[in-house]
Amino acid sequence: MLKKIIPTQKKWLNFLFFVILIFISSINIAHSKSKFIFTQAYNTEHIFHHTSQKFIEKLNKKNSSYKPDYHPGGDLGDWTSQFEQAMLGVIPMTITYGASEFDARLDLTWLGYVVDNWTSAHEVYGPGGPMIEVYNEIFSDLDLVALGTIPTGFGSITISKGVGKIPTRFPEDAKGIKMRVIPSPLAIQRFQNWGFSAVPMPYSELYTALQLGTVDGRAFGPAVEIYQMRDVLEAYILTRDYFEHAFWLVNKQWWEELSDLERNKMQAAVDKTLDWVWQEAESIDNNFLEKVRDSGIKIIELSDEDLAIAKGILYENEWPYMEEKVGIDIMNLVRDIADIK
Repeated sequence: MLKKIIPTQKKWLNFLFFVILIFISSINIAHSKSKFIFTQAYNTEHIFHHTSQKFIEKLNKKNSSYKPDYHPGGDLGDWTSQFEQAMLGVIPMTITYGASEFDARLDLTWLGYVVDNWTSAHEVYGPGGPMIEVYNEIFSDLDLVALGTIPTGFGSITISKGVGKIPTRFPEDAKGIKMRVIPSPLAIQRFQNWGFSAVPMPYSELYTALQLGTVDGRAFGPAVEIYQMRDVLEAYILTRDYFEHAFWLVNKQWWEELSDLERNKMQAAVDKTLDWVWQEAESIDNNFLEKVRDSGIKIIELSDEDLAIAKGILYENEWPYMEEKVGIDIMNLVRDIADIK
């Protein structure tokens, strides 16, 4: 198994940012020993926000003495930064994605075509599903605990206005298209294998890059994010190449230091919220897909033949690549979970 990857250098601004956050945290603790920072990096239309609001409501009903100091919208950093701050204990609780720059095994969260419909996604990634145990083996090495996963829907690719190409068959149609991908080696591998020019880029820079033509389109886009960027996009090609799910993370030390009573109350509120969000997520995703369609963006379905080709490329190239990262035991477990031989 790979050892966790911790950056060897910290930029001065990041260091200053963490110092400020620690200072803010100390003020909160002085004000109320049971107040804790709870964050997520997306706006109030995003499912992360709806999940957060539901959790706060459920926790209040449990008469917990712990009160979340909730920060939506990335005012405490983007999702990668929040992941790191949770590792360091600056942020006790966050909803965020698995940041593979801190452990390459977390690229497993982006693995292509593990599931291909909402029913199988719920069985594999949802409450009580087998993948949470796999993930927590990794998170334990990072001083984190995943309380569950938050579904955001199947991710696909989009093309910007004015590009004039709509790729549906790979790699033939992808040649010359600069496709933004998340800053992940697995993401770069996928879109290079599909024939694109893969451009890794943080989410915070994406909208401007689409506006300026720095990239021709974006990958790793669930419908809610496509709708948010609808004014610069022309086509949404439903590759559904991965099921996007984030993690409800807590700092391991903070979590373990809670009293049994308060931890149980918090876990019960989380569990109720997870049951709710997994019931609601599919309809929310479908509603945003309709909003994308109504905004004038072309919605393109891959043909069965083109989809089979796209899947075959990933199974042949991406899955063996992932096996090198996580080891044969984990990948065999994932193959069994996904029923892929």
